[in-house]
Amino acid sequence: MTDARADAWTDAGAAADRIGVEVVELSTAGELAECSALLQRVWRAGHPAEIASASMLRTYVHSGNYVSGAYRGAALIGASVGFFGRDGERWHLHSHLAGVERAGHGKGVGHALKLHQRAWTLARGISEVHWTYDPLILRNAYFNLRKLGAEAVEYLPEFYGAMTDGINSGELTDRILVVWHLDRPHPAAADRPGAVPLVSRGPDGRPQVHEVPDSAGVLAVAVPEDAEHLRAVDRDAALAWRVAVRDALMGRISAGHRITGMTRDGHYLLERAQ
Repeated sequence: MTDARADAWTDAGAAADRIGVEVVELSTAGELAECSALLQRVWRAGHPAEIASASMLRTYVHSGNYVSGAYRGAALIGASVGFFGRDGERWHLHSHLAGVERAGHGKGVGHALKLHQRAWTLARGISEVHWTYDPLILRNAYFNLRKLGAEAVEYLPEFYGAMTDGINSGELTDRILVVWHLDRPHPAAADRPGAVPLVSRGPDGRPQVHEVPDSAGVLAVAVPEDAEHLRAVDRDAALAWRVAVRDALMGRISAGHRITGMTRDGHYLLERAQ
C-alpha cells in the first residue's frame, strides 16, 4: 500500500475516533438488514425496496461493491452504499446512498463515513468518487463542495423522475453531479463577498432573480435556508426556488460558467470557466 493510501486510512480512523464511532464494511445478512432499515428510516420510505433492500445490498457486497456502516457502540447510526461505474476507460466509485440518523446530523458522522469511503476506494486503485445531490439542500451542498472539496460538474434536471419515498415524493428530482478527486488537495475555501447576486432571498422567503450583465465576474445563486421545511409548509415557494435555481445554474453553465463553491450563508458561486 502506498503512503497516500495508508494516510487515507489513518485520516479515516482519526475522524471516526474523534466522534466516538467505528466505521466498518457491512457483509452479513443481519448487518445488511439493519443497514436497509436505517436507510428506509432516513428517507421515510414505506418499503425497503424504495431505497435499498437487504437482498440488493447483499448483491452489491458479493460483487465487490461498497457498503459500510457507522456504529456508536452497538447502534448503527449511519450507512453508505456505492458501486463501481465507468466514464469511458476511467473507473470510479459511484456513491449511491449515504444516510445518518437525524440525531447524528452535524456531528461528523457523515464526514467519517466519507473518509472511510475515500480510503476504501483508494485502496482499490481508484481515485474518484462520483455522486449526485439535491441542489436545494444547503447542508449537503456545503458539505460536498466546501468541506469535502468535491467538484460540481453537471446539473441534471429531473434526474430520477418521480420518486415515492417520504423525502422526494411529489418533488422534481433535479440533481447536481459531483466528482471527488481523492488524490488531489482540496481547494481552499473562499466566500467571495464581492459576488454579484443572480438569485437572492426575498423578504417573503421566495427567490428574487436579478438581471446580471455577461461581463459580471463571480456570480452568486442563493438557495433557501431550509428547503425541506419549506416543502412542508409552502410547496409553491419551494417550487419557485427549484425553478429559479435550475434556470440560473443551467443558464450560466451553458453560457460557459462553472460552479466553484458554496458560501457559508448558502450561495452557489459561479465563475467563467478558464
